[in-house]
Amino acid sequence: MNKESKKTYPWTARRVIALIGIILLIALYASTLIFALMKSPAAKGLLMAAVFCTIVVPVLLYAMTIVAKRLQGSGVEIEEEDSEDPS
Repeated sequence: MNKESKKTYPWTARRVIALIGIILLIALYASTLIFALMKSPAAKGLLMAAVFCTIVVPVLLYAMTIVAKRLQGSGVEIEEEDSEDPS
C-alpha cells in the first residue's frame, strides 16, 4: 500500500454531530423498548417521553448539521480597530 491510497479524514463538526446522533438514537430506541415492556405507573409517561425524543432529537441534529455546514466555509473575520483614537 502506498501513502496515497490510505486517506485519513478529519473529525469535522458534522461528523461529531452525526456520531452523537447515532448514539442518542440507539439509546432512545432501547429505552423506548424497555419502557414499553415495563409494568410501572410511570412507564406510560416515560414511554411517551422516549417516543417524543425519538422524533425531536433527529430533527434537532439535522438542524445542527445544516448550521454547521453553513458556518464551516464562512470564514468570518473580525477587523481590529486602530489603536489611535480619532477624537
